[in-house]
Amino acid sequence: MAFTAQDVKKLRELTGCGMMDCKKALTEADGDMDKAVEFLREKGLATAAKKAGRIASEGIVNVYTTDDKKIAVLVEVNSETDFAAKNSEFRGFVEDVSKIVAEKNPADVEALKAEKYVDGAQTVGDALTALIAKVGENMNIRRFARFEGNVCTYSHGEGRIGVIVKAENALDGDAYEAARDVAMQIAAINPLYLSKDTVPTEDVEKEKHIIIAQIKEDPKNASKPDNIIEKMVGGKINKFYEQNCLLQQEFVKDSDMKVEKYLDSKGVKIVDFVRFEKGEGLAKKEENFADEVASMIK
Repeated sequence: MAFTAQDVKKLRELTGCGMMDCKKALTEADGDMDKAVEFLREKGLATAAKKAGRIASEGIVNVYTTDDKKIAVLVEVNSETDFAAKNSEFRGFVEDVSKIVAEKNPADVEALKAEKYVDGAQTVGDALTALIAKVGENMNIRRFARFEGNVCTYSHGEGRIGVIVKAENALDGDAYEAARDVAMQIAAINPLYLSKDTVPTEDVEKEKHIIIAQIKEDPKNASKPDNIIEKMVGGKINKFYEQNCLLQQEFVKDSDMKVEKYLDSKGVKIVDFVRFEKGEGLAKKEENFADEVASMIK
């Protein structure tokens, strides 16, 4: 698979690596972007599996909760410009769509577009088309998530990031505040998994492969016996869990305890969560929302 100068540029943005390293990685990976990122990580040149915060489009992540606090919804709708995203009609449309998701529980975006809009005279898709014509730029309902049960939400940055957490137990008083603390942590730190027990086996094996490649790349490890290498891999896998699994992460408000311990102290058991960041994965411009949220929590 061939690659272009734009591919090299994209890989540099994703990893922060030099141009020649990125060209070599793409050559080794036969143009495959994901494999090129893995190659750079194995060589110790890229320090993370991904670099969050590359924003390709404007819009909003809307957070909506029903009056009885039993259903929570995230909806991301994109627009071409931030100006359009601040338009009151645009925001009203997104809020209406969020309510429809809560009430109708559509299977996917296409099913959502086929639902009746709030006026009853047109579908959600038709209403979107009419809004596009009126505002004068392209818009897209990108995705949504809907949780039902004991839920808590958090919204950051006027629709930049939205989070829902779901608990096994009722969220009242201190329990709700604890769940909200954790929702804020999810917004700031962006864990990939709930706990180490929920990490898919293939993800663990992939990480082990990268770790072993990194260890072997260092000449200082050439003479180390297999049992020492195995311990090194185990230690790095535990670090992977601490960085990427919500319950194993350090609690942002108190680094002396893990999130799991904090929740236990409040009698809360989180069973699921979802986090949307506006435009994530669409790669356009970089803004550090994580630092912004983390500083606010502290």
